[in-house]
Amino acid sequence: MFTTRPELVGTFGMVASTHWLASASAMAVLEDGGNAFDAAVTAGFVLQVVEPHLNGPGGEVPIIFSAAGAAPQVLCGQGVAPAGASIEHYTDLGLSLIPGSGLLAATVPGAWDGWLTLLRDHGTKTLREVLDRAIGYARDGFPLVERAAHTIGMVSDLFRDHWPTSAAQWMPDGVLPAPGGRFRNPRLADTWEWLLAAAEAAGADREAQIEAARRAWSQGFVAAQIDEFCRSEFRDDSGRDHAGVLTGADMASWEASYEDALVADFGEWSLVKAGAWTQGPVLAQQLRLLEGYDLSYVDGKPTAETVHLAVEAAKLAFADREAWYGDVPDVPLETLLSRSYASERRALISSTASFELRPGSPDGREPLLPDHIISGTSTLLADPTGAIGEPTVERSGVTRGDTVHVDVVDRWGNMVSATPSGGWLQSSPTIPSLGFCLGSRAQMFWLDKGLPNSLAPGKRPRITLSPSMALRDGRPALAFGTPGGDQQDQWQLGFWLALQAGLNLQEAIDSPMWHSNAFPSSFYPRAWTPGELVIESRAGADVLDALRSRGHQVVDAGEWTLGRMSAVARDASDGLLRAGANPRGAQGYAAGR
Repeated sequence: MFTTRPELVGTFGMVASTHWLASASAMAVLEDGGNAFDAAVTAGFVLQVVEPHLNGPGGEVPIIFSAAGAAPQVLCGQGVAPAGASIEHYTDLGLSLIPGSGLLAATVPGAWDGWLTLLRDHGTKTLREVLDRAIGYARDGFPLVERAAHTIGMVSDLFRDHWPTSAAQWMPDGVLPAPGGRFRNPRLADTWEWLLAAAEAAGADREAQIEAARRAWSQGFVAAQIDEFCRSEFRDDSGRDHAGVLTGADMASWEASYEDALVADFGEWSLVKAGAWTQGPVLAQQLRLLEGYDLSYVDGKPTAETVHLAVEAAKLAFADREAWYGDVPDVPLETLLSRSYASERRALISSTASFELRPGSPDGREPLLPDHIISGTSTLLADPTGAIGEPTVERSGVTRGDTVHVDVVDRWGNMVSATPSGGWLQSSPTIPSLGFCLGSRAQMFWLDKGLPNSLAPGKRPRITLSPSMALRDGRPALAFGTPGGDQQDQWQLGFWLALQAGLNLQEAIDSPMWHSNAFPSSFYPRAWTPGELVIESRAGADVLDALRSRGHQVVDAGEWTLGRMSAVARDASDGLLRAGANPRGAQGYAAGR
C-alpha cells in the first residue's frame, strides 16, 4: 500500500512525536549518549514551546515506560483538584458545569514534576542538558505552526477584551503572529533559567539539582506567582469573571507518583494502559468486545464491517467510561475487562448503528450517570466568550488536534510513551511573570455528587490522555499514542487493528481513521451527537455508503484529517527498532537510526 513515508528501521534509537523539532531534539540527546528517558524529557520540554496551543508548562503528563525490558510502570504527572475546589464552591457561583476555560478549571500543574521525576529516577542527563534546547527555542525563536497562529486568531477578541496578559504574550504590539513566522517566548526562557539557577545552587550532584528544581517550582517563585495570579478574576466560558481556587499550598502538597500499569492480554500481545483516572482502559474494553470478530483490511483500508463493529464496540466501552471511570478505589476494572462481561455486552452489537448510551452493570451494580447526560443535553451550547476550553482547531466535531505525544525507544531497550497536554494558550490567561498559563483539566469533573468522576479536593479528574504500550510474549515491544481528546483511544484502536491485519507501523498510521461522537465529550460543554460517525474519505465511497446503509450518521472528514498517531517498536528477537509518525497536519516526524 501507499505510505507517506517509510517505516524507519535501525538498531541505535528511535523517536516519534507530533513535532519535528521535538523529535530532532530527542534524537540529538540519544546521539549524545542519553537514554530514552533523557530523550523523552527533552522532547517534552521542546513540545511545550513549539506546540503552545496544545500543551504547556502549566499542564500535565501521564507516562507509561519500561526500563530496559522490565515490567511497564505508569508515572502520573496529572495534578489534583485544589483544596478549595469543592462542588459547593462552583454551584454557589451558579454553575452546573465547570467552565472549560479560565482559572476555575485549573488543577495542580503536573508536567514539571512528572518530567523531572522521570529524569531523576531513570535518566542520565542533567536538568540543564534536557532543558537547553527548549530554552533556546523559547529565547531565540521557533517557527510558529499554522494551527497555533490560527488558534491565536480565533481567540484574539477574547485576549484583547478580557485577557490582556495573553494579548501581550501572543499578539505582540497587538499584531497577530504570522503562520510559519519566527516566534519567541523570552519570559518562559527566563522562568526556566531561574529554575536552573535554583537547581545548580544545590551543588554538582545531578539528583540534588533535580530535587532543588522540583522544590523551586512547587514551593518557590513559580508557586508564589501562580498563587498571586489566581486571586485575580478573568472571563471564562460562563460569560462571567471568576478568580481561581489554586494556591501555593496546593502546589507544595502535590508531587508526581508511580503506580502499576494495567495489562490486558490478547493472545501473544498484551495492551498496557494507565488506570481508570484516565480513559486508557477503554481501549482494552473495545479490544475485548471485538475478540472473535473477523476484522479485515483490504489494501490497507478497513472494510465497512470492521468500522461498524469497532464503532459499536466504542459506544459500549465509552458508555462504561462515563458510568464507571474516575479517581476512586472501587472502579470494577477486573470485571469491565473480563471476557465474560465482554460477552454479555457484545450481545448488544447488531448489524445497525445504535443511538443509545448504554452503560453496563458490572458485578450487578447499577450505573450512575450525571444529570447532564440523563437530561440528554447533546447540542453544543453557545459560547459567550470565544474561549476554547478544548484545544481544537475548529469546533465542528471534525477537525481535532489537541494535545501532543512522544514515543522513544533506545538501544538498551528502554521505552517511553507520553501524552503531555494542558496549559493551552487559548484556554487560560497567561501569567505574565512566568510566560505560560494554567491548565483547564478540572472541566472534566462533574458537579453532581456521588459519581466516580465527581469533583472533590485532592482528586484527579478522569482525563482523556492515554499513552499506550504493548508487550509481545510478555516483553515490551511497542509504544504508541495520539493526541485527540475523546478520540485518542478510538484512533489507537484503528492503529491496533491495522497492525493486527499485518500493516507495519507507518502503514497503520497512514491507514484511514475514524471515530464516533455518540457519547458525551469530556470537554465543556460536554456535548455529543448520537449516531455520528466521522471517517476519512480515503476509506472509500463504498465503505461510507455501506456505513450509511447501517444507520450511521456519517461525516466525511476529508482525506487526511483524523489522528496524530506516532509509534516506536522493538523486536526482542533481533533487537531491531522501528518508528512511524503521523503525516496529517505536516508536523509529526519520526527520527532514528
